[in-house]
Amino acid sequence: MSYGGFGGADSNPYAERRLAAAMKVAILIGSKSDMPTAEAARNRLSEFQVPVEIHVASAHRTPEKVDRLAHDPETDVFIAMAGLSAALPGAVAARTLRPVIGVPIHKGLGLDSLLSVVQMPPGVPVAAVGLDAADNAALLAVEMLALKYPELVDRLHGYRAKWREEAPASGAPEKK
Repeated sequence: MSYGGFGGADSNPYAERRLAAAMKVAILIGSKSDMPTAEAARNRLSEFQVPVEIHVASAHRTPEKVDRLAHDPETDVFIAMAGLSAALPGAVAARTLRPVIGVPIHKGLGLDSLLSVVQMPPGVPVAAVGLDAADNAALLAVEMLALKYPELVDRLHGYRAKWREEAPASGAPEKK
């Protein structure tokens, strides 16, 4: 059985069901306008067959919803995306002990959202990726999950091998 097009040594269909039932990534976005970025992360996570939920939850307008989602015991990793003041990643991180990956959304200059995500106070860590870097956020989430769910390791190795094969075709210089 192939997992997300990347192959994998674990061909047990029961392991796949156990994996899907056990893990979850929650993507929180500050507004519906951030949905295209969230969908990009969902698509990448789906390639690894990682269950994902997307929620619109604003740190400012719906803090009670953010609080409820951050306390979900079934979520292993959070990806929080926001533009402008980008308070959402920090608001989630302040409410959970689980990993939070912040994705600053490029609105206006983009500098304000980037700085809001990377400049967290001591004691409230947020893993930050680049502006609109949903793909990297999803891959980082899979790497974090692989620490707990070793079935994902083969999928990550398969992804990286495929990525390296495709690199010359994408314009990267070919090694000789």
